[in-house]
Amino acid sequence: MDVSTLPGRFSPVELSDPASEHDYLRHLTFYSPALRGRGDVSLFIPPGIDGSRRTPVALLLHGVYGSHWAWFHKGAAHRTALTLIRERRIRPMLIVAPSDGLRGDGTGYLPGPDQDFERWICEDVMQCIEAVFAPAGADFLLAGLSMGGYGALRLGAKYAERFCGISAHSAITAAAQFGQFVRDVSPFQSANDHELDPLYWVDRRRAQLPPLRFDCGQDDPLLKGNESLHRALAERSIPHTFEVFAGNHGWTYWREHLLDSLLFFEQILSEREHR
Repeated sequence: MDVSTLPGRFSPVELSDPASEHDYLRHLTFYSPALRGRGDVSLFIPPGIDGSRRTPVALLLHGVYGSHWAWFHKGAAHRTALTLIRERRIRPMLIVAPSDGLRGDGTGYLPGPDQDFERWICEDVMQCIEAVFAPAGADFLLAGLSMGGYGALRLGAKYAERFCGISAHSAITAAAQFGQFVRDVSPFQSANDHELDPLYWVDRRRAQLPPLRFDCGQDDPLLKGNESLHRALAERSIPHTFEVFAGNHGWTYWREHLLDSLLFFEQILSEREHR
């Protein structure tokens, strides 16, 4: 993996030393034009990923208060993925977990006045990962939890042509719900309400929308919002899968149900191969 292949606008770059790594995890810091500063990314690179052929890349977005390490060091995403790979239930895929930009309690992966957290994910992270780790091309899939679920739904729909599949766990489904989690709600208020609304983007981009699923725990305070989104999509005849499982809004639930996202992504990739 050669960071010298990165476009100059992402320099300087720091990539963790393989001699100090473990569990197929790596860490990357690079300059982001969208952030006007450095951004952090953690990666799971299992055996079988060598960049010589088109690479599946699952982007995992974290929730409020978290950062790039959360999916791996609280969610054990790498262990779930490695088990599924060894059982041949999914193919080797690169799992990429970026920070959200680290402003306030959470950025929502939204554009800001001086830092664009949306472009950080959908331009800088994706272009950097493809240049360094998937030079033969990448199939990007997008998932997230809570705030990251909001990001997955909104960004996955708004940039539908860039993703092969979308999955969300315990998602914030409307910007007004951020008030339950963050101290400063001003970044989640806009004169253009459509811009912040995942349903608006899903409906607007329905012709380009990749396969979509989302789930929520039956004791999760966000369940009503998820059920409302499910009903709105059904009323609009927008294909999707919605599931409710036992559990609440926490890492026990997300560790268990990441498996559903990864199996969903494998199904998408398999179906694309047989078209």
